[in-house]
Amino acid sequence: MPCDTHTLVHLCSPGEWAIARQSGAHRPASLVTEGFVHLSAPHQVHLPANRLFAGRSDMVLLRLDPTRLDAPVRWEPGVPGDDPALRFPHLYGPLPVSAVIGVEQYRPGPDGMYPPLTG
Repeated sequence: MPCDTHTLVHLCSPGEWAIARQSGAHRPASLVTEGFVHLSAPHQVHLPANRLFAGRSDMVLLRLDPTRLDAPVRWEPGVPGDDPALRFPHLYGPLPVSAVIGVEQYRPGPDGMYPPLTG
């Protein structure tokens, strides 16, 4: 499956997004602990959403323009057990607020699972 490099998305809490808007960049804990910011292609965002944010219903989906990112994006494997061909985009630096072109709520369905994005 080819990687969609024209649209990227990132999930964060409303509080994290508020801090990012004030400081000009989002610096999640993963930037310190793993060295990168977790991103997704729209068609795959439900996978990390269900792994990382199960039980939460307050997540914010940031739609990004990759051409506005200041740091490298590398498409890398996810977690053990994923299809070996599956790759996720990782941003190796802070996520600038100027790269965010849309913000929307991303809620789980009635079953508690985050659904794939349809648009």
